[in-house]
Amino acid sequence: MKADISALWNQIQGMINGFIVLLPNMVLALIVFAIFFFVARSIKKLVKRLTRDRHQARNLGLVLGRLAQGTTLLVGLFIALSIVIPTFRAGDLVQLLGISGVAIGFAFRDILQNFLAGILILLTEPFRINDQIIFKDFEGTVENIETRATTLRTYDGRRIVIPNSELFTNSVTVNTAFDSRRLQYDVGIGYGDDIDQAKQLILEAIQSIPEILQDPAPDVLVMELAESTVNIRVRWWIKPPRRADDLASRDKVLSKIKQTLVANGIDLPFPTQQILFHDQTEETDGDRSHQREGWPSGKKAVPKPRSISDSLRLVAQMRSPTDGNGKLDSATANE
Repeated sequence: MKADISALWNQIQGMINGFIVLLPNMVLALIVFAIFFFVARSIKKLVKRLTRDRHQARNLGLVLGRLAQGTTLLVGLFIALSIVIPTFRAGDLVQLLGISGVAIGFAFRDILQNFLAGILILLTEPFRINDQIIFKDFEGTVENIETRATTLRTYDGRRIVIPNSELFTNSVTVNTAFDSRRLQYDVGIGYGDDIDQAKQLILEAIQSIPEILQDPAPDVLVMELAESTVNIRVRWWIKPPRRADDLASRDKVLSKIKQTLVANGIDLPFPTQQILFHDQTEETDGDRSHQREGWPSGKKAVPKPRSISDSLRLVAQMRSPTDGNGKLDSATANE
């Protein structure tokens, strides 16, 4: 028993002595890795600063900065491990990574996919930081494009994190891709109104708003003869094309159009529905040449109601067999 305790104590003492021997190397390795860590951050900031004023190279600077930071940290890790373990070689780690690369690839497939998609988004620039985009049910301003995900700030002050692989493989609408943007709205006027006059009034109303671009010029087009209205589509351009400018211009355009049309007697009807009741007690019922289908009779002609006896006689005639001339069959008549 005492021999076992003595052997265990010798092992613990040997481990403590080994740790004390390695302690200076560990401290030196930590210092070296810390130096490389700060150097990597400085390199990333330097690359971003060099490309900050170049709009086309801004995203490329982000990619290069992150790659430079990762490479510098990896080199610092190799050197730190070599200091702590003198027998360690970089080739050993590369060999180990090569053996376990397949397993790592399967385990981190989604992470690697998002990473590659983030790199491609930053390089191809389908959208940039501060662009306003629509992705599926999400809409907002791009806050940041990272190598794993892209963050959006919604118009009501929420943050949405979208994996880069979904953004890269699905359709994205970029509302601020160009300097100007066209908006549209359908206005319904009455069927009794003058279409040309209404179109002219709408154009004058739009052109009186300073925020609306005159080049390209706004236009007004008749688009549909609807059930209750004649629908006129109003189209205008704004610059810049951001969400706040969209809402502000829409408010001014619609308010001005309504005020102008109402002031000039143009009707803005709401949906109406007409229900016709068919009177089945008239003597013309069933006669398609005289049946009125519920409409008021013309020339003050009031249709005569059908009497009960006439209705019964008509039913009897419909149920009795007749000959080719429409008369009752003689055999039936004699019965």
